[in-house]
Amino acid sequence: MSLQGAAKGCGEVGTKSLSEIVKERKGNMKPILARRGGEYFELNECLNGQNNLIPVYIDDYVANKTYERTLSMILVTAYHRLFKEHKLVIDHSISKGLYCWVEDEKISIEDIHRLSTEMKRIVKMDYPIEKKCFKLEDALEIFKKNGEMDKYLLLKDTMFDSLKMYSLLGQYEYFYGKMAVSTGNINLFELFPYKNGFVMVYPTINEPESVKVFTPQEKLFQIFEETARWDELIGINYVGYLNEKIKNNETRTLINVTEALHEKKIAYIADDIRKRKNVRIILIAGPSSSGKTTFAYRLGIQLRVNGIIPMPISMDDYFLPRRLTPLKEDGSYDFESVEALDLELFEVDMMRLLAGETVKLPHFNFKTGEREESAGEVTLPENGVLIIEGIHGLNPKILKNIENRFKFKIYISALTVLNLDRHNRIATTDVRKLRRIARDHISRGYSPEETLEIFPSVTLGEKRYIFPHQEEADAMFNSTLFYELSVLKKHTIVELQKIGKERRTYEEAKRLITILRLFADVDDVMVPTNSILREFIGGSQFYDY
Repeated sequence: MSLQGAAKGCGEVGTKSLSEIVKERKGNMKPILARRGGEYFELNECLNGQNNLIPVYIDDYVANKTYERTLSMILVTAYHRLFKEHKLVIDHSISKGLYCWVEDEKISIEDIHRLSTEMKRIVKMDYPIEKKCFKLEDALEIFKKNGEMDKYLLLKDTMFDSLKMYSLLGQYEYFYGKMAVSTGNINLFELFPYKNGFVMVYPTINEPESVKVFTPQEKLFQIFEETARWDELIGINYVGYLNEKIKNNETRTLINVTEALHEKKIAYIADDIRKRKNVRIILIAGPSSSGKTTFAYRLGIQLRVNGIIPMPISMDDYFLPRRLTPLKEDGSYDFESVEALDLELFEVDMMRLLAGETVKLPHFNFKTGEREESAGEVTLPENGVLIIEGIHGLNPKILKNIENRFKFKIYISALTVLNLDRHNRIATTDVRKLRRIARDHISRGYSPEETLEIFPSVTLGEKRYIFPHQEEADAMFNSTLFYELSVLKKHTIVELQKIGKERRTYEEAKRLITILRLFADVDDVMVPTNSILREFIGGSQFYDY
């Protein structure tokens, strides 16, 4: 079996060499990668003729993902050196960390401590991480020999001629994206015992030089666990298993069961609302592209089955006039701030509706930036509930003078549990990005590049105004669909491929393309018209485009 390592020491590099970049610091931070335009480079790449290279650190999005990926490589290597009987799973994100667990057993606190100590030793020794190229058939043989069927099934039907794998202390792994060249820079992390496993916490983009203490998120974890049980029910642990079902003509059953699980969960929530009897206001909140609109419609149908009449209210109609909107530090309007809403008027109108009064609701004109009166008046029926959808639905500043016993708060997000394999997760934000890229392209005329450019500011608003309140929810709904990336693939990949190397979003587009290529295709015609996915690909019976 032959393998070829990445070239090193390839000569001059334009105006600044990689060796010079490696020596630069930003505070206490060392560079993780180098960048030119929108293209990123590992610090041992051969770059003859390239110029204008700049160092990037852990406070850069791509470099932060590289840090996470390299830390995962260190974790897997340390675990393999200490424990060989069972397989380690790097599962999902929670509370600014990654939840990890071991198949077939609960890892002890003592073993977690041993694992952390070994990881820190590997970091201290600053071992090199080498990138080597394998023929696809050779790599598949390694996966099969090691019993890594998750990787084998994922890659066996790809059109790849070869695979670039990373090696650390003799441990070979396949990761989807850039990697640091050695372990020495990955020195900030902690392992916190949690449930049957542990959470690996590391620095964030906004706090790149520290590691926060892990804060449990019990309700969020429970919804991840519920979805994992759905995985087992359907028989899909990783993407390779999904692809096998699609290729074996089991797609129709897969979609029907997945959609039925959604409907059953929505019905449970509607039943819970009915049992509480006092509920008059339903507040639905979640990050961008969670499927809030479709969820609200489907919940409304289930409420009607229970004899409850839903009245939808748009929180967006209560924006303050543009001239009164709070500003960000850069002077732009902060539309995502809770202070951008007329909280007083909103509460007065909702209290009047609850009191049985007839109210003329406002309408916000986004073109003029002014609030207008709507044409009609509304009255809440005696057996009615207000369904209010908006990013601030869980914020305690909303309707603060109305007793909580009259409210039912729902948090919705696409919380991905289906991962590529045991060591490569699909981030929740990746699914929401691809949903939004598809919807923005067909309904708003935005290119994927424009969507990717604004997404960082969107996620910043979510971190400030949504995520801190998610544990306040009375119910959580996971809007992810196991098969959705197989559908979104055709809606996004061609347009993503148009983003050039000079564009700032190039590296992110390339990473998303790499993930999408690993999914077998599912045709749109198989997606039901009431599916949350229809909100993003078109053809929804609820959503206006």
